[in-house]
Formats: sequence, C-alpha cells, structure tokens
Amino acid sequence: MLDIFSDPVDLTTALVDIPSPSHAEGPIADAVEEALRGLGDVEVLRHGNTVLARTNRGLHTRVILAGHLDTVPIADNVPHTRGTDAEGRDTLFGCGTVDMKSGLAVILHAFATLHDSPELARDLTVIAYEGEEVSSEFNGLGHVETGYPEWLAGDLAILAEPSGAVIEAGCQGSIRLRVAAHGTRAHSARSWLGVNAAHLLAPVISRIADYRPREVDIDGCLYREGLNIVRLEAGVATNTIPDEAWLFVNFRFAPDRSIDEAMDHLLEVLDLDGEEHITHEVDDAIPAAPPGLSRSAAAELVDTVGGEARAKFGWTDVARFAAMGTPALNFGPGDPGFAHKRDEQCPVHQITDVADQLRAYLTAG
Repeated sequence: MLDIFSDPVDLTTALVDIPSPSHAEGPIADAVEEALRGLGDVEVLRHGNTVLARTNRGLHTRVILAGHLDTVPIADNVPHTRGTDAEGRDTLFGCGTVDMKSGLAVILHAFATLHDSPELARDLTVIAYEGEEVSSEFNGLGHVETGYPEWLAGDLAILAEPSGAVIEAGCQGSIRLRVAAHGTRAHSARSWLGVNAAHLLAPVISRIADYRPREVDIDGCLYREGLNIVRLEAGVATNTIPDEAWLFVNFRFAPDRSIDEAMDHLLEVLDLDGEEHITHEVDDAIPAAPPGLSRSAAAELVDTVGGEARAKFGWTDVARFAAMGTPALNFGPGDPGFAHKRDEQCPVHQITDVADQLRAYLTAG
C-alpha cells in the first residue's frame, strides 16, 4: 500500500518505482486511489485513471493541488537510484523524479497530513491525473473539466510542475501553423519548366527570421514571446525541383493576448495574403494563462515562499484553470531542464523545501 503519510522524499521514491508511462497509469492510479480512500473522511472520485479527493470542512478558501501520474517512456531509469549530482548534492535519479513524481509526492503528502488537521486553513482538492505527456485528447484534467467541472472550482490552483522550487506564474500560449507552398515539379536540368516550392517559401522564412519578439511584464513577471520555424520539409529527389514545401511555425505568446489576438498578429507578420501559391492551416492553438498574482490567494502563496515569482514560458495545465477564472501557479521541485532525460534527477532538498513551504501556506490563517 502506498504510504502517503511518509516523508515526501520516501514517497517520491515509491511513486517513481511504480512504472507509469502514458496510457499505462492503471497501477499507480490504483495505488493512489487506495491510499486516498484509506483516509476515510474525504470525498474521493475516480474517472478513468484520474483520481480526485477533497475536503469539505467549510473553510474560507479552497486550494486545488494537481499533478499528473504519467511519465514519458522509461529509459532504463526505473527503479530510482540515490546519489550525488554534479554539484555534490543528495539527489534522486529516475524517470519522473522531476516530471513530476516529486511534485506529486509533495501534494499527496500535504493532503494526507492536513486533511483532518486543526492547522488546515483552506479546504483542499487534490487531483492526480493521467495523460499529460501525450496528446491533449488523453489529458485527464481535460476530462475532469468536461465531466466534473465543479471539481476544478477554487480560489487558487497549484500545479506541481517542476519549477526549481520557485513559483512560475501563468504560462504562455502557443500556436503552431502549417504553411505550405505549392509549385510545379520538373527535372533540375530543366528547372525553367517547373516552379520551386522551396523558393516560394523564402519570403515567409525571411519574415519569420526578421521578427523581433516582445517582452511583456505582467504582475512583475517578464514573459518573452517567440516566433520560430520548428520543422521544415521539401524535396523529391536530388535531381528534381520540388513541387511542395512546408514548414511548421510556432508562436509562443504572452498572456496579455487571447488566441484570436495572437492569431491575428501571427498572420499579419507572415503576410500570406499576397502569396497565391501558399496555403496555411492551424495545427494546434492553446491559450495562455495570466499569472493572477494580484489575487489574494496567489499573493499569499508568493509571500509565504519569500516573495519570488517568475514567468512560465512553456504551456502547462494552469491554462485550464485560468480559463475558468481560477488563478493558477506552477510550483514544484526539480529543474525542468532534466525532464524527460535519461539522467532525470531532483535534488532532495528541493522536495523538502517545497513540502515545507506548501504546508506553511496551507496552514496560514
């Protein structure tokens, strides 16, 4: 049985040692569900391989603690090991130590030890969800949003995303556009008989390369936008003029833009209206989330951890909460630069620090 009362470091190792790559979260979901139901006096819901629990003590605010159960495919790094990192720090190694079983351990431990404690100052909802590392159609938090939206209602949501034990507020949005050029195939020895699709893309590529992204300060968090080609393909054979060329362009935009505003800006920059042989289609578009640090519940958490918060550049599930009007922050142990790597690792002190700071916040009157 998973002991969610155990020290968060020990709980991290126990979670890492339960393999749970995406689409195979059943065993870890079973273990988490059994542990939460064992608390006895909380409301528990299981939906697929997503497990939710909440207190209902009538406290003045509700805080949602969320973390995903799945990992990327294991790379000979389960079970965990423990040793020292390059800086000589006591460190856990293994798949999920960063993304995000250390964060999951912290929030499960907080829920278990505080759910019936007289020290608890805020009602709690904990969500351990499936399918975060794969296509959004499999995302368990998205399924909860559709089927049980009342479980996502709260005054603040804290996602245990790896953030180096520093609050990362909100997240940037992302649009991925497929831009394709359509030419005429010909032998390269008779190139005048064709139209080179790769050459047709050249003006678009130049506009992207010349673009100067904004830096935007929101609630004291500096967001850096970016516009980049992330994939580019063309070619038939080494002696053939290509009749098709295409690219993916990715626009990462700050939370002061809606998706529609970001799309309008992207299309204005690409300036495709006059390119009769070029078409485009949206491959993906997800909204940004504002930091929400002006909201009292979020501001109190920032104060508790020493007043430091920074912008989250990558997209996370905080955007789901922001869309419902709930401020949401990323706060968890581990350097996200080690996420998904064979040598994935998390310093032990970060797990302890986040656990202590989260408990201080949840018990603050």
